[in-house]
Amino acid sequence: MGEDQASARYFAEFVGTFMLVFTIGCNVNTGQNVWGGVSIACVLTVMIYALGKSSGGNFNPAVSVALGLSGKMPWSEVGIYAAVQLVGGIAAGLGYLAVFGESFNLAPTEDHGVWQAGIAEMIYTFMLCFVVLNVAASKKHGGQNQFYGLAIGFVIVAGAYSGGSVSMGCFNPAVAFGIDVSSASHGIKYSFIYTLFELVGAALASGAFFVCRPEDFTEGAETTISAKLLSEFLGTYMLVLTVGLNVLSGSPAGAFSIAASLMCMIFALGTCSGAHFNPAVTVAIVWSGRGCCSVEEGAKYIGTQIFAGICAAFSYSALMNGETFALKPESSTWWQVFMAEFVFTFLLAFVVLSVATVKSPLSEYFGFAIGMCVTVGGCAIGKISGGSLNPAVSIGISSSHIIGGGGFYPCLIYTVVEVLAGVAAAVVFKITQPSEYDDDKKNDGEAVGSEMAYGALAQDS
Repeated sequence: MGEDQASARYFAEFVGTFMLVFTIGCNVNTGQNVWGGVSIACVLTVMIYALGKSSGGNFNPAVSVALGLSGKMPWSEVGIYAAVQLVGGIAAGLGYLAVFGESFNLAPTEDHGVWQAGIAEMIYTFMLCFVVLNVAASKKHGGQNQFYGLAIGFVIVAGAYSGGSVSMGCFNPAVAFGIDVSSASHGIKYSFIYTLFELVGAALASGAFFVCRPEDFTEGAETTISAKLLSEFLGTYMLVLTVGLNVLSGSPAGAFSIAASLMCMIFALGTCSGAHFNPAVTVAIVWSGRGCCSVEEGAKYIGTQIFAGICAAFSYSALMNGETFALKPESSTWWQVFMAEFVFTFLLAFVVLSVATVKSPLSEYFGFAIGMCVTVGGCAIGKISGGSLNPAVSIGISSSHIIGGGGFYPCLIYTVVEVLAGVAAAVVFKITQPSEYDDDKKNDGEAVGSEMAYGALAQDS
């Protein structure tokens, strides 16, 4: 029976990896530029849901290595999984080569160097492995939710349209080797180079997981302020980096990619720091009262978020050969910007308060509900104000744009408007949901603490 179970696990990893790489090849060979990233994300999502109960649904040697480094998988299994995944990826590469009679070679995209491509691969492989560890392997989430497939799969939506513009977007050694072996006549060196960077990303994800989830390594350990601040840094960094890369590459699905990055990191870190990733959201939570986040902690969060936004902005500029962009579109008036940013930052903050800080929060769809606010705002007002909706995004964009000859002051105006929108969201929340302020229930809300401000899962409360 044990051998049968092992065979089932390995065959599941082969099938899942094959479907992932074959889908990538079909999308690229048919020129699916707009929806290709979504298609690839969806095949990963559905195969994780279909086969997760059998093998864990890794389908990626970097993910298996991250699980091994974090003590979540025996190293003997990591080695076998990685080998099977590589075979599955290569088989899929040869499969789509047989279908189309042609393939494509792995390489940095036009005007980008190997270091830029490698760093992009490292960062988004880090994100993928980190989300896996948090939503599928942590003590707080592992086996206790149904959003894990969505959270993991849609990291590809975040990365394909952003990091993919630099490296082609593998984030997976099995993908890299599947692509390169199927086009071996053009060389296979990048599969080795990309794999090295991807494994570094996996190691960094394991290290960050160790800091953010102390309870997984020490019995009875509580989440420290250092863990919370690292959580806020990572979530905000990934959000702002994804914003910048989408904008500078002229992504056809920018708003959705940015929304996916926010959604995935909220799912991953909601039960660590509350996953605010936005000073306006932090202001709204603090202003709403109910003990969800203290003023002192909120101030630390805001400082961390702004620092992360600035770091991310200089990162995307470096990955895009020093390019930057202005915060405010030239064709818009300041009045249009005020109204656009206020209304949709209000929407974002109000949704956060309503679905994630209440006494009976959404247990499964909190990340989706909050993340999709960025799809709403990005599509609705992207051409008016840029759809920042976040002072960390605004300050990051303006900070990096200084090196391109731009002014810093626009982010200060955006920040004031966005913070005011956060305050307005708290006021409207109090008016529309008075039951959250009932005296006989208030203490329950205070006991939850700031770590439950986002995604307070039913099983944790």
